[in-house]
Amino acid sequence: MSETHAIVVEKVLPYPPEKIWRTLTTAETLARWLMPNDFAPVIGREFTFRTKPMGDWDGVVQCKVLACEPPKLLRYSWRGGSDSNPAYGSRLNSTLTWELTPVDGGTRVRMAHEGFVFPGNQFAFDAMSSGWGRVMDAIARLTGEDQAS
Repeated sequence: MSETHAIVVEKVLPYPPEKIWRTLTTAETLARWLMPNDFAPVIGREFTFRTKPMGDWDGVVQCKVLACEPPKLLRYSWRGGSDSNPAYGSRLNSTLTWELTPVDGGTRVRMAHEGFVFPGNQFAFDAMSSGWGRVMDAIARLTGEDQAS
């Protein structure tokens, strides 16, 4: 029996949604906190993230923008891995959603990475769970740098 799991990270950042949106949706900035990419915030846009290959996985994450409502909602598919890499590189077919909500003192940023099927995606889930927390910290730092300029 397989189970589906999600990674959810929430944090209030002391910046307006528009500033955080720019950090999430500008390809150059996105590359600084996640991976090199050819992203554009347009519904239907197919794009890739590229990272170091692992085993027989080529290191490419195939994505497609599913929803884009500036500056409050961004959702894209996230597909990668390999069928012949049952442990660390198992095939992952998931969805990433960013929600920005204005609150007193800034913006609540909620990231949900959904679609991890256990047991096959257990390694990816474990690795990405702590990774997404660090990513949120990097987004806060880069948005602050943008704010200062």
